[in-house]
Parts: sequence; structure tokens; C-alpha cells
Amino acid sequence: MSDGSGLPAEGRPARDAVHKRRPAGGSPRSAAFFDVDETLITAKSMFAFLRHWLARNGDDGTRYRRRADELRAMAARMPREEGNRVYYTHFAGVPAAELMAAGREWYAEYREGPDAFVTATVRALARHRAAGDRIVLVSGGFAACLGPLGEDFGVDLTLCSDPLIGEDGAFTGEIGTAMIGKAKAVAVDRTIAAYGLPAADCWAYGDHSSDLDMLSSVGHPVAVGDDPVLCAHVRRHGGSVLPSTGGRRDEPGRTVP
Repeated sequence: MSDGSGLPAEGRPARDAVHKRRPAGGSPRSAAFFDVDETLITAKSMFAFLRHWLARNGDDGTRYRRRADELRAMAARMPREEGNRVYYTHFAGVPAAELMAAGREWYAEYREGPDAFVTATVRALARHRAAGDRIVLVSGGFAACLGPLGEDFGVDLTLCSDPLIGEDGAFTGEIGTAMIGKAKAVAVDRTIAAYGLPAADCWAYGDHSSDLDMLSSVGHPVAVGDDPVLCAHVRRHGGSVLPSTGGRRDEPGRTVP
């Protein structure tokens, strides 16, 4: 069973988790790890996709509101990791290919929004890419949403929650790893070790206190927005704080493959 890290058990990079892009001039010596929801994009992708999925299947908004309220109520009384697991039960029995197609539809529509992306983070990612750093997404979301986003941004690796697929090609409703909290730090640490990178030279971007462990794993932590826990941490460790203002992509000519 996968642990959701995108790396096999022995810690080597998984070939199917790494995009084709490689920086010119040899292997990079640094990586930038980005949380996604409200860090790179302004939305909570799991809720935005759920709305899209239900509407695609005839919902007028009623089912979405009911399910979203249920998920928020659970989030208020249980750890975020458990709430993440509950979310994926909604897709039990859905063919994986159908859900992946819906994810591409959702992202193609989402990326055209006037305030879809956190402007400062998008620009930071572009600077890392230009510098030849590895670009890694780290999110509790899943490949249906993160795959097209990662392709659009030319990322090298996506570390995410991993809904399990049965022999019939449909999602079982279970996941291997909920990529939340400490799981993010474990995945980041393994990635840094697998690629032989100095942790002190790596960067991590997050917006919520649940990203603290991930930001603590690198030498350059960056808080996006005003979460007091993250902001206090980055200031203690010489990091920086970025505004969470939304806007369009800086590269409007790019399209989702």
C-alpha cells in the first residue's frame, strides 16, 4: 500500500510521480515545497472539486451544501487527518478514470477565475523554477485535482493523499495516507533525503498551522497569509510572510495539457 508520499518504501523517487521537466545544468541542489489550498490557489480544492463533481452529476447545489456542512462539522470535532479520510468516502465506487477526467474539467474552469491563484506564491514558484529548484506540491488533495494543476505549473513531484483503487478500477473510498500535518513533514523529509538535498537550502510554503511541521523541515520557511502560528515560526527562523491576495495566473498564455 502506498503511503501517499510519491516515493517507494526504500526512499527512491518514484518514476511515475515525477514530471518530465528537469532543470538545465544538472541536478538541482534545492527544492521548494508548496502547500496548495489557500497557499498556491485561493480555494479549498477538495470542496471546490466536490461542488463541481456533484453539479456534473445533476446536483443543483443542495447535495453539495449538505455534504459540505457535514464535512465542516466533522472538521470541528476531529483531527484534520480524519476529516481528510472521511472526504474520500464520498467517491467510493466511482471509476478512477471518470474522476480524473472530472478533475481536469474542474481545473480548466477554475484556472480562468479572476482571483484563482495567490499572486505572491505564484511569483515565488516562478522564481524557484527559473533558479532550477525542484518544485514539489504537498497537499491533502488528490491527483484528480492536483495532476492538472501540477502539469500547468511544471512541478517536478506531487506529494498528496492517495485514494485506493480496487481491481475493478474504481475508488474504494479509503486512502493510504492523509497528507496532512506530520505526514507532510515525513514526506518532505523523505524527498529531501531521496534527492540528496541539504534541508537548510530548501524552502516550504504554507498557510495553516497544520503546515508547521513541514515548514520546520527546511531552512527557509514561508508563511502565506496571517496564520499566527506560522507567522511566529517564520519570524523566529528568519523566514518570510507573503500576502494571500488572489489574482490571475502571471502566465495567461499557458494551457492545461
